[in-house]
Amino acid sequence: MSWWRVDTDTLAGSRFVISPLAETLAGLKTLHLGRAAHIGEHQWLAAHLASYRDLLAADPVTATLVSAALRRRWNATFLTPTPSGDGDRTFAEELEQVRGTPPATVRADLEESLNGSLPSLLRRDDLAQRAADLLEWVWTKAIEPSWPRRLRIIEADIVARAARLGLHGWATTLNEMRPDMRWLGDDRLQTTVCDSPPLELSRGRLMFVPVTLNQSWVCWDVPPFDHGRSRSARRYAVVYPCSGVLIDDDLRPAPKALAALLGPARAELLMLLDTPKTTTQLVALTGLPLGSVGRHLRILREAHLARRRRAGRSVLYFRAAAGQVLVAAQFSGAGDL
Repeated sequence: MSWWRVDTDTLAGSRFVISPLAETLAGLKTLHLGRAAHIGEHQWLAAHLASYRDLLAADPVTATLVSAALRRRWNATFLTPTPSGDGDRTFAEELEQVRGTPPATVRADLEESLNGSLPSLLRRDDLAQRAADLLEWVWTKAIEPSWPRRLRIIEADIVARAARLGLHGWATTLNEMRPDMRWLGDDRLQTTVCDSPPLELSRGRLMFVPVTLNQSWVCWDVPPFDHGRSRSARRYAVVYPCSGVLIDDDLRPAPKALAALLGPARAELLMLLDTPKTTTQLVALTGLPLGSVGRHLRILREAHLARRRRAGRSVLYFRAAAGQVLVAAQFSGAGDL
């Protein structure tokens, strides 16, 4: 088990940060695994996995580099840099942190992730450039075209987590953030189930970085055996998956008659409830404020058009039988007699 000691001041000063590079790294990790966690990821993989594999098949060095850098229990540190925390850095600006890594550091990080010596293909000085080029490809081809939508999902997740924090406190919010992370009490935050020395975060900067793909990791920007030197400059980050998922952009619009009957916002929500969804997902899909989504869902429930149920720590909303009938009537094709 690995854990961080997070004092009250560090926790109170923590913040949520948006990182285009973290989103791209999550995309690279998903492509590397080649497995989808939900329908949104399946659609995304279907669109990009073949091109990604063709790219690596034509470049054995980069293919070996990715396999060495993205291990099951440890990512190469240079490939998963800690966000600056500024909140407004572009992907290109963040990418320079990877591209500028010294060759000796890259090789040392890869040896650490491999827990052994480097393959002969990786005994070279251009690995940081190759990694940056690959990340740029993932961003340009697979992330940037849908970035506005991803950003809405990320922002909705931050709003929902902040509300959750206000209602239930840090322990509940942290326990729900990523697999294997738990608040242990006594200022201790379990970050992974892997065994590694604890880290002291006192006077450091703690950040939480949401990504839309189902990937998660932790990172920090100083050596763990620093014995307290330069502690005020330390940055630590927990990258975690949003509770809202990426869904195909081609959403069926609410029929005009249904919008006239219920109002445009409630009609759109009822259309989206063909499968159970959380309020965070609905916020991301509609662009409506969290409070408005909650208010419209309450009205739909009071009208017996929608229902809700708890699934683990989430509350899912879905169409009731009356809502199903109402939506189906819009597409029945029956005319007036």
